[in-house]
Amino acid sequence: MKTKNQACRGGEYLLKQAAPADVFIPEDFDDELRMIAQTTEEYVEHEVRPVLDRLNVLEPGLSEQLMQKAGELGLLAIEIPEEYGGAQLSKTAATIVAEYSAGSSGFNTTISAHSTIGTLPLVYFGTHEQKQKYLSKLGSGEWVGAYALTEPEAGSDALGGRTTAVLSDDGKHYILNGSKMWISNAGFAKLFTVFAKVDGDRKKFSAFLVEHDRPGLSLGAEEKKMGIKSSSTRQVMFENVKIPVENLLGEIGQGAKIAFNILNSGRFKLGASCVGAVKRIIAMSAAYAQERKQFGVPIASFGLIREKLAEMAIRTYAAESATYRTIGMIDDMIGDDKSLDTQLKSIEEYAIECSFIKVLGSELIDFAVDEGVQIHGGYGYSADYEIERAYRDARINRIYEGTNEINRLIMPGMLLKRALRGELALFAQAGAQVEVQLPVLQQELQTLNALKKTAIAILGQAAKKYDKALENEQELLARIADMMMAIFAAESAILRTAKLHAAGKDSELFQALAQAYAAGAVEKCTASAREALSLFAQGEALHKQLAALAKIQSQPVNSIALRRTVADAVLKVTGYPVV
Repeated sequence: MKTKNQACRGGEYLLKQAAPADVFIPEDFDDELRMIAQTTEEYVEHEVRPVLDRLNVLEPGLSEQLMQKAGELGLLAIEIPEEYGGAQLSKTAATIVAEYSAGSSGFNTTISAHSTIGTLPLVYFGTHEQKQKYLSKLGSGEWVGAYALTEPEAGSDALGGRTTAVLSDDGKHYILNGSKMWISNAGFAKLFTVFAKVDGDRKKFSAFLVEHDRPGLSLGAEEKKMGIKSSSTRQVMFENVKIPVENLLGEIGQGAKIAFNILNSGRFKLGASCVGAVKRIIAMSAAYAQERKQFGVPIASFGLIREKLAEMAIRTYAAESATYRTIGMIDDMIGDDKSLDTQLKSIEEYAIECSFIKVLGSELIDFAVDEGVQIHGGYGYSADYEIERAYRDARINRIYEGTNEINRLIMPGMLLKRALRGELALFAQAGAQVEVQLPVLQQELQTLNALKKTAIAILGQAAKKYDKALENEQELLARIADMMMAIFAAESAILRTAKLHAAGKDSELFQALAQAYAAGAVEKCTASAREALSLFAQGEALHKQLAALAKIQSQPVNSIALRRTVADAVLKVTGYPVV
């Protein structure tokens, strides 16, 4: 796909300044990746979108037919090893499928739930016999997979579930009892990855492969959801369900490791999917703005409408840059070693960045659909327009794959744990950054580097003050997380722009996108830093730190002019202007 580079380790971007040549960007896609994108996009446009109305009423058998078609095209087997009928391609390839399938509305949930959380637990933790039995069926779409973790009383606290598994007297089966809810694909899934406590012991939280037709397994009615109506979501109940002992996935007590490692994959794909969906929202909003006339002129000529379109594109550019930068680092770490152990370790290494992508993408799409409805005016509230469905579909993204609140707590928490374990010299190197010289946007990069040091200092002070009780200071952790995330996204956009500049693809548009996002990120970071410091610093110390923070200023920019440049580009192509 691309040559191996000296990428930062997970969280190390705060310490080690990457060079533009070291980041992977969408413009680096090779012919194979572009073909995967085209195949996915054509599948969605020709197979899925024409039948969305039928999918929305869950027409029996239709989802299964579409999944089999996706399997025939190879879209479900991207990450399955070749020996089990898969393609065993890069994480970038899997991410591209996630991005380009986003136009399929709620059916995208069906695909993503199957190919990620419904299949990858088996790929990474299954025995050879288990993989032989099930993976070819999952990769072909003959069988649809589902992931049963959440329970009525256990959402974010997954290990608090009550579902139990008890070994039978003859030692041949585990007897499963309990219930799971909000299970995507439940209505037609043939294989469930189910999490349960062996003997009711939290320390024995484990995973099991459960076929759909086991006696005692039953389903609730389809949930009446706000959005993603074309996906099946049901409760799954287990009453004395016998599971052959050979269907234990991994080892007893390995359930948390399985669950959380798979969620990291789900997070970066969800973020990519949101980016793909927003590109479509920009296109439909731009088209409507050019068609709709008020006061005798298209509303696309109005400054406030143009500003909305521009801001959608600016945030998309940053989220897209952060997404593929992260996936590039994961693929670089995997390198030529395609072993499943290496893949898992590589994804886990960038768990912080995976959380960034999930939050950035899900909050981007919520912003975009809201502005999209506003551009459509009253028509945006009508089911006759696609933006109405997009608005309802988008809201779930901030909830599943770990709520955004949980992900915000993960970011600084994991960074601090790595520092305390000696895996990341976070505080020792806080003042020792080596800054890269860029031909463009150098001032913005220097400002971000100053903010990196500020974020590290705030985390260090907070850890010293609260020690182990820091995990209870959620408001403080969230503000540190917002700083970490905004810095990463802004830096990713700047490095992408610099890389394009070096390749002779310089343009006023790329610089406007990155510069506008960076200016907003600096404002957000400084606001978050002020609030964080005010939560735990006091008196003269607080005044000194706030004074130092005030000295960190972004390069003065004409944000209105930058957004006008971006808006012109959006309206010229009637969509996201970066190809």
